[in-house]
Amino acid sequence: MLRACLHPSVIMGSMSQCFQVGDLVLWHPTSRVAELFVRTSEAIAPTVGLPTGIAPVVADEYEIDLDTFTAFADALVHRYLSSSHTILRSLLEGFTATALVMVERAERSVPALTGTPTLDPRDLQVGPAGISPLGDAERLRALAEKHERAMPV
Repeated sequence: MLRACLHPSVIMGSMSQCFQVGDLVLWHPTSRVAELFVRTSEAIAPTVGLPTGIAPVVADEYEIDLDTFTAFADALVHRYLSSSHTILRSLLEGFTATALVMVERAERSVPALTGTPTLDPRDLQVGPAGISPLGDAERLRALAEKHERAMPV
């Protein structure tokens, strides 16, 4: 069954879209934000060599293949945590935190958050003090918590 995703908190008549797994809505952003999220996912997918799990929009709804999306999010977290490159981590951070919220709302987990990261030599950054530190799981979790409060369902 197709249905339009309209949310009462949408401001000034702009439309919204849903990211969902079946009838479970994971996120209900405005159209612009949804489109940017999808485009960003497509742009960074080659970075981890995995598909996003986000199907093309149909009637304002993006159906999520939960297994594929969870694997994608896990790979992004792993890449973030194993990188010493400040700019790479910054570019991945906001998207990855948002993806974590969606995975958690679907009652899934991301194993990379609890693993012990090791430096990925592809993402090495060396500064005056030597190799920069790896990504910070607590920082990523804190950002995901902040995003969760701002992501209507």
